[in-house]
Amino acid sequence: MPYSYIDDIAIADVAFKAEGTSLEEVFRASWEATLNVLVTQPEKIAPRETKTLSLQSTRLDMLLFNFLNELVYFKDAQQLLLRVDQLSIQISGEYFSLHAVLKGETLERLRHFFGTDVKAATLHLLEVKEMRGGWEATVVLDV
Repeated sequence: MPYSYIDDIAIADVAFKAEGTSLEEVFRASWEATLNVLVTQPEKIAPRETKTLSLQSTRLDMLLFNFLNELVYFKDAQQLLLRVDQLSIQISGEYFSLHAVLKGETLERLRHFFGTDVKAATLHLLEVKEMRGGWEATVVLDV
């Protein structure tokens, strides 16, 4: 599993570590961990609508923060549950750029069984770091 939940970091929130051999894998795993908090069966989200997302930051941790919060925004403001279809992260000078194609559908309470509502990713203990053989992110979600 590319992510694991951490019990002893945050008492009233949900924390996890995501791992991957690339930044794209870590960002994708971070969203899957977040989505698995939101709904109990994310595999039931059908790819009926497509959204694109482009973000830029000078810091990797802030790029992940913005990415996760944009996807939470789609859930809250547009009632869309989205999964990552394509994701690329580029490094150009001092900037990290993310481009994602997201696919999903309108939230249906009778079909999408909810776990815990995620309000936002937080800055508390947020970290993206390069490890031997890949990358690792630590994220705390405000629920």
